[in-house]
Parts: sequence; C-alpha cells; structure tokens
Amino acid sequence: MINAAQLTRIRAREPELIGRSWQKRSRRPVSGDDGRLLIVAADHPARGALGVRGDPGAMASRTDLLDRLATALSRPGVDGVLGTPDLLDDLLLMGALEDRIAIGSMNRGGLQGAAFEFDDRFTAYTAEAIAAQGLDGGKTLTRICLDDPGTVRTLEATAAAVTSLAEHGLMAMVEPFLTVRQDDGGPHNLLDPDSVIRSIHIASGLGASSAYTWLKLPVVDELERVLDATTLPTLLLGGDPQGDPHDTYASWGSALELPAVRGLVVGRALLYPPDGDVSAAVDVAAELVHGGGA
Repeated sequence: MINAAQLTRIRAREPELIGRSWQKRSRRPVSGDDGRLLIVAADHPARGALGVRGDPGAMASRTDLLDRLATALSRPGVDGVLGTPDLLDDLLLMGALEDRIAIGSMNRGGLQGAAFEFDDRFTAYTAEAIAAQGLDGGKTLTRICLDDPGTVRTLEATAAAVTSLAEHGLMAMVEPFLTVRQDDGGPHNLLDPDSVIRSIHIASGLGASSAYTWLKLPVVDELERVLDATTLPTLLLGGDPQGDPHDTYASWGSALELPAVRGLVVGRALLYPPDGDVSAAVDVAAELVHGGGA
C-alpha cells in the first residue's frame, strides 16, 4: 500500500491517475447478501470538525487518519466508506476501495463553529460527479432550523441532490436533524423522539423520487416508535463517542434488531476507540451488523 509521500507525488505529477483509477475500481452491489451495511464515516474534517472525545485535534493528522481508515476497510464485514473527495481519492490510490462501497459526502459548507454553520451549502461532491466517477451514492446533512431562513436553501439543495442521484440509480443518504440555534449562535440537534420523527417526515419528502433514498438517523429513545415514521431503509449513526464503548455497542445491538434498521454509519467511535485498537472496534461493529442475519 502506498504511503503519504507517494500520494503527494502522484497528485503533483500524475493527477490524471485519480480519474483513471475511479474508472477501473472493482465495485460490488450496495446491498450484500444479508441486505445490511457497515459504513465507516470520514467526512468530519471537511467541516473543520477534528475533535474526538474531547481532543480537539484528534483527526488533524491525515496520514494517521488514512492508516486508521485503511485498517478499518481491510476488516471482514466492513462494506464501505463515506467521505469527501480528498479522502476518497487518497483511499482509492491506496487500493483500499476495491470491492468496497464509496459514498460521497456532498454538503460540507456549514463549518463547525462558523457564523454561517446553518448555511450548509453543497461544496463537495455533486450528484453528476458521483455518477461519473463510479461512486455508489451521495450523502447530505440536512439540518432543519425553523428559525433560520437559510434552512430552505439546504432543503432545496438536498431535494435537487436526491432527485439527481435517483435519476442515476444511486443511493441518496439523507441525514436529517431538527435543529435550534443556541445562545452562541451554533446549532443544537434535537434528539428527543418527536423531533427526530418530524425530521424524518420532512427529509422523506425531499426530491422527485424516493426510490433510492436511505435515512441516516441517531440512536434515540423510543427508537421503535421513531422508525415507525418511515418505510425508507435506515442506517444508524455513531456520533462522537462518549462513555464506555461497551454501552455504545449494546445500544447499537438493540437498535439493529429493529426491521427498518439496515446497518450502521460510524466514524470516530471505530476509528478512534479509547484503547486505540481499530481492528477490534471494527470487528465488534461488523459482528453486530452482519452477525444477526437479515
């Protein structure tokens, strides 16, 4: 597997190799034999969100992050990765995306801590680029703040992305939150069951077709009632891990027993476990997702 210095050399001297490599990449069906997915998320840095478990710079080293991602993607039961073009291009050149699902993160403009964080514009992948490069789908973060007029731009852009991805027959992974503005101006995602239910209904109606729409939702209380709000296939997000990892794994395991839940999209909890053992953390998640059948 090539190292960071070789990646930089290729980018400087042979940038066209990235495009050729996307076209030659070995692909697999999005849904495997059991119809369940474990996706490793790595799109946080593009929003300036580098913190994990109280360490604000945990994800600052790109070489360290790539090593952790390569380890995760090499483990049995890991189906793919979610990321921005810079990360996915690196992983592609490293050979880590062969026979893996690649989901492109689309709107990263709402930078963490910015005065314009709610204005979450689409600054990364477009649906057209996702289709042209042979990725398997696109993901949108859809924060819905009823007190912020800018929310309607995010909703409109998300709807356009869902429509375009569906036209190409590609997954549209929508991550909705009903959100309020805190005293410091930043967003606060409402994670009570009724707020999540409302966000599900809003997100489910975006776009001209729902045929390829999946939801990415938080693990919250009354999850069975929450998931009764949709027939769309749902993946659960991991978030910034706190507390005992075993408690986190237990909550994932319970949630994965619900029929609407088709798997997990987890980044920091697997890539930066407290004991540093990425392989062990990923293997636990893979067993939870794929060990229980369809």
